[in-house]
Order: sequence, then structure tokens, then C-alpha cells
Amino acid sequence: MARGRRTLNTMTEVAISARFLVSRPGFTLDVELTLPDRGVTVFFGHSGSGKTTLLRCIAGLERADTGRMHFQGAVWQDDNSFLPTHKRPIGYVFQEASLFPHLTVSGNLKYALKRADKRIAGFDYEQAIELLGLSRLLDRQPAQLSGGERQRVAIARALLIRPRLLLMDEPLASLDMKRKLEILPYLESLKRELQLPIFYVSHAPDEVARLADTLVAMDNGRIVATGSLTETLSRLDFPIKLGEDAGVVVQALVAERDEQWHLIRVNFDGGSLWLRDSGHEPGTFVRVRVLARDISLSLHQHTDTSIVNSLLAEVVEVATGEHPSMALVRLRVGNVYLVARLTQRSAHQLNLQVGGTIWAQIKSVALVQ
Repeated sequence: MARGRRTLNTMTEVAISARFLVSRPGFTLDVELTLPDRGVTVFFGHSGSGKTTLLRCIAGLERADTGRMHFQGAVWQDDNSFLPTHKRPIGYVFQEASLFPHLTVSGNLKYALKRADKRIAGFDYEQAIELLGLSRLLDRQPAQLSGGERQRVAIARALLIRPRLLLMDEPLASLDMKRKLEILPYLESLKRELQLPIFYVSHAPDEVARLADTLVAMDNGRIVATGSLTETLSRLDFPIKLGEDAGVVVQALVAERDEQWHLIRVNFDGGSLWLRDSGHEPGTFVRVRVLARDISLSLHQHTDTSIVNSLLAEVVEVATGEHPSMALVRLRVGNVYLVARLTQRSAHQLNLQVGGTIWAQIKSVALVQ
């Protein structure tokens, strides 16, 4: 396998097959990868890991020293050709909205319509306004908008050119937490509504948890892990240290609501969990995030405890945590993997054995979608 290469194990079609080598003083991007043609693929890593450089290479904003890229069968770059950015069917959302300051919101959107490829089916003006919640902003100038509102306009503008690929470079990085929480539901709506791949750059674990279907972890200009979100985050050798954010994301179905105690029960392949009622109706698919720090392990099931979520799990793997005093345990419940963090002393007292069973007591579960 070539250096820096990772291949997705997926049943979806391939959107992009690429190889990029970019050399700069003090930094080298060296990647080879294939990416699926549906859902949200997040390029995740710390600052300087190469995420934005990779996205710019895909967009054609940066030309790799050595490059090869196919998109849905079309050649965008090889040894003999290079398709310029304006000829690639992409929408690009930058960290800053970069709206035309002399145009209203409506004017910015209508400018995008002029550039739209009429041969490609996509959102029209009214659909984009509705999806991004812009109806009350159309007559405003960009200077009259909040940061979150400007980014929503930038996303709508990117959609209106009718791209076949949407690229988003840390669109929430410049927003405070209030604005970030305001715009995340709109990004989740994009996931549900769009029938095109989205490549999203982020260094924030909470954005990964809410948006990613496929995770591409990067470090020092290379891809160090890739795969489905739950499978990749549950790896005990996941190379990016997440600290208190270590844990997994599980897709589940809301099964019932307990109105007396303001709770909902969600089912997943392997069990069910109770969590705080957030208003989702039974039959709704949601994402729940289970952090490693919120799982305790027991040899027996307990009912004399305040912990209401207890799952019988198989021990799949045990490894040393970020500190030598800590252990990480990968657990399988049905077809779902969880990760627990405990002290090495506790792991020794429990005599954890791969293939053995243990009760996973989950102290807290967060609904992220």
C-alpha cells in the first residue's frame, strides 16, 4: 500500500479517487484515498494537519506537485491535465462567508443563480431560502447579519450554483458557541435533503459527532484513520487523542416516550437506552453520543443504583489509555461498539478477558441529533 493511503470499506459508490503530494517548506501533504458519493465525509484533525490543503486540492484551488483525481468517473487532474476550479461542479463554503458587501442577501443568492449549471438538477431559489431559513433576511445587507446568518447565506449561495459536490472548510470556526448551535441544525437538514456528497473540514469533536457519516482523520499531512464514524471512533488505536471527548456515536430509533419522567427510550442494534426527552417523536432516527468517561463496568447487573442504562457487552479489546494509569476497553453490544475508560487497577480487579462478558453501566447519554 502506498504511503499515506487509506481505503474506505464501504458499499457506497466512489465519488472521488485521488492522490496528492504537496511539498512546502516545513510541511508535506501525502495522501491517497477514495471517498463515498453520499453523506458527509469529515476531514478531522488538529490545526496544521493538512485538512484544508486536501480540500483545496480537491477544489482545484491548489495544484499538487503530484496529483491524480477522478470524480464520478471524470478526470479532474492527472499528469497531463488539470481542470480549473471554475469548471469543476463544486460549491465551496469558506471559514468566512465572503459575501458581496454591496449586494443584499437576495442579490448574493441571485448572483449564484446566474452561475448555476442548468443541466444539473438542484435547489431553486425558494427551496434554498426555506432550507436555510433566510426568508426574513432577504433585504438585508451582509453587514446587518450575524456571523451565523452570513454563513447560512454562504451555504445557500453555494447550493444555488447546483454543485455535484459541496465542500465546506470549517464553516463554524469563526462563530461563538451560541451561533454555532444556531447553525448546526441547518447543517443537519442539509444531510437529510441533499443528494450529493459533502466534504467537511473540522477540528471540533462535537461537529464530527453531529454531522459525520465517514471520518477521515489526518495528522502531519497524512491520513491516519478512515472509515464509518462509529467504527473509527471506537478504535482503541485511534491516533488523534480526544481526551474527555473520547467515545462513540450510535444511530438509534426513538421507541417510546415516558411523559411522567420526561425521558425517551431509543433502540439500537444490541439494546436500548433511556435519555432526556428532547421532543423527538417515536419512530424518529437520532444520533446518541456515549463518552468513554461515562461508562463504568461491572461483573453483575445492578438494580440498586441511580444508573438506569445497563447493557451486557462482550469485551473485544483492552489497551492502555493516554496515561499509563488508565485503560481503554472496546465493547461490542450487538453490532455496535462502545468504548469504556477506567483505571488499570479496576481493569485488573475485574479480570477483563477478551471474549468475556461484562455489564456496561452508562451514566450519561447525549442526544446529538
